[in-house]
Amino acid sequence: MKLGIVGLPNVGKSTLFNALTDGRAEAANYPFCTINPNAGVVSVPDERLKILATMHNAEKLTPAYIEFVDIAGLVEGASKGEGLGNKFLSHIREVDAIIHVVRCFKDDDITHVNGNIDAMRDVEIINMELIYSDIEIIERRIERTQKILKGDKSVEKDLALLERVLKILNEGKSVRTIQFTDDEANIIGEIPLLSQKKILYAANISEDDIAKESEAIGENYKKLKDLAQSEGAEIISVCAKIEAEINELPDDEKEMFLSELGINESGLSKLIKASYKLLNLVSFFTTESKDVRAWTIEKGTKAPKAAGKIHTDFEKGFIRAEVIAYNELMKCGSMNTAREKGLVRSEGKEYILNDGDVILFRFNV
Repeated sequence: MKLGIVGLPNVGKSTLFNALTDGRAEAANYPFCTINPNAGVVSVPDERLKILATMHNAEKLTPAYIEFVDIAGLVEGASKGEGLGNKFLSHIREVDAIIHVVRCFKDDDITHVNGNIDAMRDVEIINMELIYSDIEIIERRIERTQKILKGDKSVEKDLALLERVLKILNEGKSVRTIQFTDDEANIIGEIPLLSQKKILYAANISEDDIAKESEAIGENYKKLKDLAQSEGAEIISVCAKIEAEINELPDDEKEMFLSELGINESGLSKLIKASYKLLNLVSFFTTESKDVRAWTIEKGTKAPKAAGKIHTDFEKGFIRAEVIAYNELMKCGSMNTAREKGLVRSEGKEYILNDGDVILFRFNV
């Protein structure tokens, strides 16, 4: 999965990106210091994988991965080309979901492009630029559909749907706020609209706020949280500056540092968990051939399609899946004990995988 990190200039996007990916994106106190997108691949932290590797005396441990893309700061007028905006908007089209970094910290040494801290205003600037871009796309699609309608009345429903979407966009609302039927969602899903992408708001807070409960972080964060809930979006609080400091520490010191700050998990861990929830993802594990590995799939995925994540031959020649839940395996202490107790199930083509399933696929090609 590919997540695009967006936001206004100087909100901490590149600092957060570098902390998450150990990357070297340029981070400076002026707009557009990041022009070309930086990409970094990050392993998904999952303690279950390490425990499985120990249990199976694994020679190799392969986590699931997420790709983060640091996209240059957008400004008001981006949809009209301001600040190289059209180029940056095209980068957003290529990602699966958006991480919108919103500045909720005060720092006189870091310039704010709009002069002061106002999370809701900043969010609206970005959202409206995505909406303006979508309006242009939908208007062109309506014009094309109207021409087709003259000779093909079957597109009447498509035209009505496009006009409905345009009306919502002109009201300043994102496509992701619209309720679609399955057929409508398939039609709209074929159009490269920016405001239909799922979004995760990352409130970049100060060091003083990092250990506070969300209600105590401040008015900017509270409003941002209310907005996320109204959109069905996800939200986390993160201090990019602290994440950058954590990234510089050896692994054995990171947990101690977090404990001293009074927090239970890093921003990276929170971000990935929220991203999984946002994109409706789960993980399953394979343990054969001394390679313990995590795989990412969408919730609701059936066994053959999950097998295809490993290799297309697994899906084509799928026979069955031998499955045990991670928690049940832990209670048994080993796969052999689990088999002896009859806890390893044989599942067929209709089986829907659950998060934490440990699976051996049987196939024949």
